[in-house]
Amino acid sequence: MKRPTSITLALCAALVALLALAPAAGAVKARKIGNFKFPVAVTAAPGYKKLVFVTEQPGAVRVVRKGRTLKRPFLNIRSLVGYDGEERGLLSVAFPPDYKQSGLFYVDYTDQQGDINVVEFKRRSATRAKAGSARTVLQIAHRENSNHNGGQLQFLGNLLYISTGDGGNGGDPPNNAQNTDSLLGKILRIDPRPSGGAAYGIPDDNPFVGKPGRDEIFSYGLRNPYRFTFNTQGAGAPYIAIGDAGQDRFEEVEYETVAQARGANFGWDALEGFGTYTGPENGTPDPGGTTKPAHVYGTHDDGNCTIIGGLVVHDRKLKRLRGRYLYSDFCAGDLHSFVPSPGGSKKDHKIGLHIDSPSSFGTDNQNRVYVTSLEGPVYRLVNGHH
Repeated sequence: MKRPTSITLALCAALVALLALAPAAGAVKARKIGNFKFPVAVTAAPGYKKLVFVTEQPGAVRVVRKGRTLKRPFLNIRSLVGYDGEERGLLSVAFPPDYKQSGLFYVDYTDQQGDINVVEFKRRSATRAKAGSARTVLQIAHRENSNHNGGQLQFLGNLLYISTGDGGNGGDPPNNAQNTDSLLGKILRIDPRPSGGAAYGIPDDNPFVGKPGRDEIFSYGLRNPYRFTFNTQGAGAPYIAIGDAGQDRFEEVEYETVAQARGANFGWDALEGFGTYTGPENGTPDPGGTTKPAHVYGTHDDGNCTIIGGLVVHDRKLKRLRGRYLYSDFCAGDLHSFVPSPGGSKKDHKIGLHIDSPSSFGTDNQNRVYVTSLEGPVYRLVNGHH
């Protein structure tokens, strides 16, 4: 057999080095689509395939069209928004299924006093909201503390789901999350259209209709469900996935069918993660019958601090991630995924991608996945060979 020459060996070594640098088959990369002012959410509107909407925390929603950020905001409500450089501000926008016909959409923001506001606006054009079209749907007092505002809006069918934090401070001193007479520390579900002289309607099958407790409540016992999403694909769908920020020990993901989540008590402030809340503040006694998280990780492990709840990936080009729940941690910044299942999760691991100060995940009308960085960039996740 002929022995390889030194030139051949050198070429082989160079090839090996190049292959090591190349992304592995199915690897995921982050492609920047633009820079924004403290972006905290990204989504799409039904019927507008070429548009992506980015929420800026100081009080604007911007439009990306065909990869270019338009100069004029879709919505600018900075004068209404109480942005404090931390957790308060404009936190999300949601478009109902009939948006193309109705032109109505909804935002969640904290006002100058710190109260949580869900407000309806009307579209003027595909890329502009109509001035003076604001209609307050729901307002929730939240003035004592500036943190734990929740802030996610999501439609499932024609019903609007709203996340609220427990009102802030450590350990939920007022026990808002366990109090079903309070709208804090909850997932709420309403019909946002006016009904019977009221600003919004209540679905008849909400769990506390006709019983003690606020009729708007869908689920409770949450600390700060800053981001949640729905998975409408697969057996048993739809599912709800909630990223709930922990206190001192654990961050968690709740993953249940929507039917199971209706009326579910996720345990805070009696429980944190899988166990009893053990902070210096007094939690409530374990009420029993609580719904356990699907996934838990240590708040201070590996540089973690606060979960950034994500979504189940359905982008066909992201083959390694399809069907997996994608999430991150605001401080650590490494993107993780796991196989979601009610009451449990499997095969959690890092996907090999880091984003500085991740603040949210979202999708467009083609199921493409985006991640926002509070430092300014918004990225679309693409196949490593894309």
